[in-house]
Amino acid sequence: MGELLKKQNILIVDDSSFNSAFLSNILKDEYQIRTVKNGKDAFEIAFSHNPPDLIILDVIMPDIDGYEVCKKLKSVDTTKDIPIIFITGRIKEDDEIYGFSLGAVDYISKPYNAIIVKARVKTHMELKLYRDYLESLSYLDGLTGIPNKRRFNEKFEFIWEVAQEEKSKIAIIMIDIDNFKAFNDIYGHQAGDDCIIQVAQQLSKTVISKLDFVGRYGGEEFICILPDTDLNNAILLAEKMRQEIMSLNIKHQGSSVSDVVTVSIGLAICIPYKDMNSSILIKLADEALYLAKDTGRNKISVNSKFLDSFTL
Repeated sequence: MGELLKKQNILIVDDSSFNSAFLSNILKDEYQIRTVKNGKDAFEIAFSHNPPDLIILDVIMPDIDGYEVCKKLKSVDTTKDIPIIFITGRIKEDDEIYGFSLGAVDYISKPYNAIIVKARVKTHMELKLYRDYLESLSYLDGLTGIPNKRRFNEKFEFIWEVAQEEKSKIAIIMIDIDNFKAFNDIYGHQAGDDCIIQVAQQLSKTVISKLDFVGRYGGEEFICILPDTDLNNAILLAEKMRQEIMSLNIKHQGSSVSDVVTVSIGLAICIPYKDMNSSILIKLADEALYLAKDTGRNKISVNSKFLDSFTL
């Protein structure tokens, strides 16, 4: 509910300070407003970890015109769904048709009519809020309520691309509930579902940073992404996860390692080089998880295949 009550944010892109100030004054009571003067700064905000909910974009700008800015934003998965409203002093039918073909949702003409500006922005903000809500449901695991594999795949590809560009570290932690089939056989599938839910909630609490990610990968397996994290901190978090799951004290008579539910953890870390496939890191983490399970369970295994190649 807190997310729904949070003010939506608008990015105004206009090389005229007067126009930006005028629009900001019209909209600032209902929305958070950011303003920039050119396409380069617009891209920086749009591709950041805090992108705008809507962009009001001037067509005529000195460096990159609004059409080119729109074209690039619509070509990138992480920004293609941000609604764009063009502002222009000359609206011709051909211009409108071209703008809509690029993916814009509306046009606002100069000089501005405050009532029309507020009405059009409100309409598109409400549509964006509704679309975001529907999309969020498709990204959640139906049993646990935490992000699902689909959400992981999209999030991981974005974080991977950033790590490649910035030459920064990225770690993957894979977590598997030990002897879960035996747990289901003894306690039943309803208890098994309850166990998965408790483990999911505990893992979500363990990951504190907003940049980190934890989701359900499938069955009794979970996955965590740690961007810009060194090996020592990744191991510390993995160990905290292992201990926190044990602290739930969920009875498990069928476990080969404990009388309570435990997890095995595989960890892999690297600095992705250009053209390196992201699936490699997942495969390394999966191999580490298999090793942890094969050598006793309730432990952490680190895949060190890339550790000699990088300073971590």
